[in-house]
Amino acid sequence: MTGPDNRRLSHARRQSRRVAMQALYQWQLTGYHPKDILLQYREDPELEKADADYFRELLLGVTEQVDELDELLAPQMDRSVAELDPVERAILRLATFELKQRIDIPYRVVINEAVELTKKFGATDAHKFVNGVLDKLGRQLRAMEASAN
Repeated sequence: MTGPDNRRLSHARRQSRRVAMQALYQWQLTGYHPKDILLQYREDPELEKADADYFRELLLGVTEQVDELDELLAPQMDRSVAELDPVERAILRLATFELKQRIDIPYRVVINEAVELTKKFGATDAHKFVNGVLDKLGRQLRAMEASAN
């Protein structure tokens, strides 16, 4: 993939993560069915700049695997997943899904994207917590990749 195409894909995926995080936040708070949330976001202008297929994969993947993702997160934290701020919970679930399912995306990219989302939408200094949790989880799920770095 050429430089401009790669940058375009990176930007579209970044936007997909942002919209997926917002959709997951909504799902957590409302309990709406993920497919109903997908329909709501179909008209969202933010999705026009995103990779819509990747957004769909993230939203449906996280909601379908939420119990497994929470089980992976729990040992990495000093509190339960349920006790997390809803924004941070959505971001951690999203990043855990990517670490687990999308090995084509370097684990450092997954962590950096999650930290940036947390800086923008999370509580003050929450990005430090998210970074620490995902760094431990990344080393566990992507041990070979982590040891190569």
